[in-house]
Amino acid sequence: MKTISLNDLLDRLRSPTPPALIEALPPRHFMQGHLPGALNINVGEVKALAPELLPTKAAGVVVYCASASCTNSDQVAVQLLALGYTDVAVFKGGQGRMARSRLCAGRACPIIAAGDGVLAIGRQSRNQMF
Repeated sequence: MKTISLNDLLDRLRSPTPPALIEALPPRHFMQGHLPGALNINVGEVKALAPELLPTKAAGVVVYCASASCTNSDQVAVQLLALGYTDVAVFKGGQGRMARSRLCAGRACPIIAAGDGVLAIGRQSRNQMF
């Protein structure tokens, strides 16, 4: 399974063609907070939601979970690969790693609640967060 480091993830999110960011936790956890711009596809919904939320199988996709010990991201990534997605990586640290990063030193972490309009956040806003 291809993984991505925090620094590489941030570089890709700032790029002109950032990857789709997928949180692999159940919806109740997603509603409590997630990374800006993230979409929610949990383990049991990949086949149903991926074609609609990720229409381009060659586009970059990064799947994350709550922490390095969470395996939902690996399970979702395996399913995406089986469906024919070709550029899938797992950010093993997830929200926990992001919260411990230098990005959070002295300021609010870039984790937002679903009520904050996550699905409406565009690339420019997401890049400003990172």
